Amino acid sequence: MRRDKVNYYLDIAETVLERGTCLRRNFGAVIVNNDQIIATGYAGAPRGRKNCSDLGVCTREKLAIPRGERYEMCRSVHAEQNAIISARREDMLGSTLYLVGKEVKTGEYVKNASPCTLCRRFIINAGIETVIVRNTRDDYTVFRVSRWLEEDDSLTGQGGY
Repeated sequence: MRRDKVNYYLDIAETVLERGTCLRRNFGAVIVNNDQIIATGYAGAPRGRKNCSDLGVCTREKLAIPRGERYEMCRSVHAEQNAIISARREDMLGSTLYLVGKEVKTGEYVKNASPCTLCRRFIINAGIETVIVRNTRDDYTVFRVSRWLEEDDSLTGQGGY
């Protein structure tokens, strides 16, 4: 049976996450507009810096920092950010970002995943219209970016991820 289009792009994002270098969770992102892949990105240290997987240590894990907090302690640039900085804004206007995350220790999909507060800001400014996040091999959640404008998480202190 032929794979539906959403899961096709999520499958590609899942392949992209395999390049991730995080020791906690790896994410892969694919930006698509008009059925054309614009850019991909995965979580990893900035170019030229050593990755956590090379160093063998995750500072956030070592300090037991909870998920969704203190991202300034993370060496990685998030998958969404890496995809966005690899694309031209005019190509991203009205696009969809497909996102898949997996726990490194278990290989399971990240539960209740969504872009973090900072990534949401990048997504809004990039002109991306929709974010689709994989929950299971076949199920996913669709986020309309316009709702993030109306429900400003920076005012409530409730971030994503």
